Amino acid sequence: MQRHATTCNPGAHQKKNRASRMQARSMLATNTAFLKGMFKPKAPVHDASYTKQVIDDEAKYILQTYARTPIVLSHGLGAKVYDVEGREYLDFAAGIAVNALGHSDPRWFAALTEQAENLAHTSNLYHTVAQVELAKRLVNSSFADKAFFCNTGTEANEGALKFARKWARVQAGIDPYDATATAPSEIVSFTNSFHGRTMGALALTYKEQYKSPFLPMMPGAQLAEYNNLESAAKVIKKGKTCAVFVEPLQGEGGITLGTPEFLAGLKKLCEEAGALLIFDEVQCGLGRTGKLWAYEASGVEPDMMTLAKPLAGGLPIGAVLMKQHVADVMKPGDHGSTFAGNPLVCHTACTVFDIIANPEFLADVEAKGLRLRAALQRTMGSNPHVKEVRGSGLLCGVQLDMMAGPVVDAARVDGGILAITAGKGDVIRLVPPLVVTNEEIDRCAAALGAALTKLAPN
Repeated sequence: MQRHATTCNPGAHQKKNRASRMQARSMLATNTAFLKGMFKPKAPVHDASYTKQVIDDEAKYILQTYARTPIVLSHGLGAKVYDVEGREYLDFAAGIAVNALGHSDPRWFAALTEQAENLAHTSNLYHTVAQVELAKRLVNSSFADKAFFCNTGTEANEGALKFARKWARVQAGIDPYDATATAPSEIVSFTNSFHGRTMGALALTYKEQYKSPFLPMMPGAQLAEYNNLESAAKVIKKGKTCAVFVEPLQGEGGITLGTPEFLAGLKKLCEEAGALLIFDEVQCGLGRTGKLWAYEASGVEPDMMTLAKPLAGGLPIGAVLMKQHVADVMKPGDHGSTFAGNPLVCHTACTVFDIIANPEFLADVEAKGLRLRAALQRTMGSNPHVKEVRGSGLLCGVQLDMMAGPVVDAARVDGGILAITAGKGDVIRLVPPLVVTNEEIDRCAAALGAALTKLAPN
């Protein structure tokens, strides 16, 4: 009877099943080869007419704010993706530097499903373990003392902007909630910057074509030339400037590195002006450069840093990291988000972080970045239209003296490479998954070289 009672105990049965499922997920997470066997590329089941129908329906039902590539993707594995007609591509766009672990990573999948069966969303009215665990990782690995979670990169920059404005009001000794009181409020950003498309972040973004349809912009935005301290000194002013936003490595702007001297100089100018230094590492942070954080290369620590793209490996997340003196001015109700930091995203992000933060993984990213730039130099460098191959880690750019779009298109059609552009449209931007293989790197470089030679022979 006792054995029968134990067997029929629902709680014991559920506990046993849960343990079995967790063991199975653990096996999948560690046995990458096994899972890859389960996710073999699917046979094509559609023809060109299906692709055309999806594209036509997209035009009919979705607001036309994107100039999409005329393919319909269906699934992926690692650095490879496949369209609905069965064509294979090497994904050197990675969702614009988002899919750091590539597609269908078994460890990412295991973390996602583990949390999904327990608790996905609570809002920020309650405490959750996953959010605290992710914050610990981010704070303990960086300059920061506190973290704030949001959902996107532009939200992270909006949050940092608000935190800086309130910080300046508190430093000025006024009641921050007194609408009649004034304090330093100007925000400095730089040429070729990209900080997002919401109104505050947009005001700090360089390209006029992004801003002009939505004028007037947020007041108080000032612009200086990137990598030019003399230009920066003219607009960073005590009593006026509350913060300086800068990307240690510009992505959208053309894959341009901020020099250590420039970043150190900005730090000094901010200290003299009583302003905050804010690094935007939405694209260049979390292992993309071969360092966990891009600022490590310069040795300059900011007061705040914004993160997003790769942090949850494809799920929406953003974060603002800050020093304690910034965190001290913020109070409950000053800022918030319904979806931000939910358990589903944060638990998955913990797994992504743990994988990328491994020193061996980071060293591999740095080595792959060197290989990619060397391969691009070998296959494209002799072409007179190539002005420079540059970048850091696996954030690489090929500067051309012509528009890069036709080269990117030819590499996709003829070589099965997905790449994107940057700068003024004259830079080929390559941001592959950080798990890309050496063979895939060589194949990409060969395809891009062939595409450029076809369009613009030596």
